[in-house]
Amino acid sequence: MTELLGPAEIRALAAELDVRPTKKLGQNFVHDPNTVRRIVDLSGIGEGDVVLEVGPGLGSLTLGLLATGAEVVAVEIDPVLAKRLPNTVAERGGAERLKVVGADALRITADDLPARPTALVANLPYNVAVPVVLHLLAELPSLTSGLVMVQTEVADRMAAGPGSRTYGVPSVKLAWYGKARKVAAVPRTVFWPVPNVDSALVAFERGEVVWSVDRQRLFAVVDAAFSQRRKTLRAALASWAGSAERAEELLEKAGIDPKTRGEQLDVHQFARIAAAAV
Repeated sequence: MTELLGPAEIRALAAELDVRPTKKLGQNFVHDPNTVRRIVDLSGIGEGDVVLEVGPGLGSLTLGLLATGAEVVAVEIDPVLAKRLPNTVAERGGAERLKVVGADALRITADDLPARPTALVANLPYNVAVPVVLHLLAELPSLTSGLVMVQTEVADRMAAGPGSRTYGVPSVKLAWYGKARKVAAVPRTVFWPVPNVDSALVAFERGEVVWSVDRQRLFAVVDAAFSQRRKTLRAALASWAGSAERAEELLEKAGIDPKTRGEQLDVHQFARIAAAAV
């Protein structure tokens, strides 16, 4: 069994590298092996999978992922951490299945990676979690599933359905790609340093693309609809459509009541509005 990192090992590595976790990079390192095992188990990955891990940090989750027999492509923006990770893994086994890419996950494309990942499993920095997931789903069509650890509030927004108080832009855009669901809470105490927010795990699966409308066109409608949540779609979509009258015309063409608000529509209804404007 692969030896995972505990609190003592995490602090020793941080001291060796003179690493001080920063809020700017959203660095909160998992130091509880049982939490790592739980994440890996819930992800369902195994031998034959190519896992993309964003922000591996000191390597806690990386070691757990490698223990399944999967290949891991780790994208790390911090050059000090990226350089140390292969050595951490080599000391415990599985280094031949690890590839480290020193890059910003918000800017990578498929051509930047040494393999085509099939799953995303990551402890994501809270401040960029949603943009990272959406960017990777757009850039990496090989990604068919994922399990990410994010701030609880973000998890709620990612997995929310129409009519929910937390339903919004992230909910609809993720639904474009497939189904997202909140699967488990994660206590603050498993992190170093301890964050001042709660965390949760969100799983998602990519669905079949059955849309006849361009994704960017649909996303523009979604952004406009939620930019003024309290307004009806007739008013909220006025700038996108060119006028309130034109927005009403397109909404009626799509079979949507112009007095409806954005939080009441699912992704299919947003797609109908986008298609009506073509």
